Amino acid sequence: MSSADSADEASTPRRVAIACQGGGSHTAFTAGVLGRLLLAEETARYPVTGLSGTSGGAVCALLAWYGLLENDPDGPADRAGRARAARLLEQFWTDNSAAGPWERLANAGLMWASTLQDHGLLPVISPYDTPVSVTALEEFRGLLQRQVDFERIQVDTAGRHPVLLIGAVDVLSGEFRTFQSRRDRITADAVLASAAIPNLFRAVQVDGRTYWDGLFSQNPPVRELVDTAPDELWVIQINPTQQDNEPTSVIDIADRRNELAGNLSLHQEVRFIEKIDQMLADGRLIPGDRYKQIVVRIIELPRTPLTERFGSASKLNRDPEFLRGLMALGRRQADEFLAALAFERAWAGGDPDTMLASFTDDAEVVSTAPFPLRGAFRGPEQVRRFVEEHLCGSLQVDSTHKQVARDRVTWRVRARDGDSGAALEGRAEARFRDGKVAALWLGG
Repeated sequence: MSSADSADEASTPRRVAIACQGGGSHTAFTAGVLGRLLLAEETARYPVTGLSGTSGGAVCALLAWYGLLENDPDGPADRAGRARAARLLEQFWTDNSAAGPWERLANAGLMWASTLQDHGLLPVISPYDTPVSVTALEEFRGLLQRQVDFERIQVDTAGRHPVLLIGAVDVLSGEFRTFQSRRDRITADAVLASAAIPNLFRAVQVDGRTYWDGLFSQNPPVRELVDTAPDELWVIQINPTQQDNEPTSVIDIADRRNELAGNLSLHQEVRFIEKIDQMLADGRLIPGDRYKQIVVRIIELPRTPLTERFGSASKLNRDPEFLRGLMALGRRQADEFLAALAFERAWAGGDPDTMLASFTDDAEVVSTAPFPLRGAFRGPEQVRRFVEEHLCGSLQVDSTHKQVARDRVTWRVRARDGDSGAALEGRAEARFRDGKVAALWLGG
């Protein structure tokens, strides 16, 4: 794809589908991300084709979708709908926090009980042996019903609105179930089924079937979301992909197992999309009704002391300060994601001045093998040289691989060797500050 083609594509409205991974209280991060993305001027050119979610991600997807229900995607109601969706997300997580003294005490007790169970120091109690699980599920239902009037939600057979997909698993048959707004009536029970963590809640009955948390099936549903023919898929990922050090403590081992299990289905489905993209790019598949390229972008919850203290047990934490911190982190991560989108558009445009405006005055660029222009470039003049000779040359983002935004934003990139013409492939990582690139690394 030429720079001109890339620039034309960058200026065209892009249909986007948003998938929200589950992860208990950590999905307050998802609420922060969604709220900021929905309100941002930069995303006005990204009409939403659908949202999907599992467990806490299903709650966030539901609230965003419900806020958008009355929208005319091409009319002035769109801005109001997005603002309504952001407000619902904020209100739900405020209501869901353990605000009163008794709630705070119960929240602390649950956290410590979960931690002691991870250590094997406290027996696990079946939710069928305690009435607390029933009470908790009904309180959860009340939280949902305060934000969503489920009675007014009807099956959208005409496809007038973005689709909503909620993932759960049938306990008895083992089959994955996706509640789909164009096929099924979305109810509170469907959302509760997706969030029915088996060691906390009893299974939820929907249409005569018995369901558990969707974390055991699709986390989150992606395949049916792709059926909405989006140009891009944005995934809000709660479980970190990478780990720097080998987990050795009981808590760290349990935490890492939880992360890996939660990412299994997501990684498989994203890899499938990438494979189709690559086959389209090299001509093994022909674009058409059945296949189209979908750019995958992942916004990942970074590891922070906020989520690390109690390990996976922190996914049960409803402390108000904890939830506010996660939502604030989500908003910051969304801002970085939007800055990366702007930088990528400038890169695709191929204009040196536009690209240079994306860098801070004290930016540093470091380039290593396999790319030919190697070294460290600091200050406006050196960075300009690198941009003009390299970034505005043959080096391009490889859109057949996912873009990942965590503590840094990562792209796969490709270029042609100026002498031999050989294809070069590598990675670009950018660190942003105040919406601009403060550091850029390129290498293998």
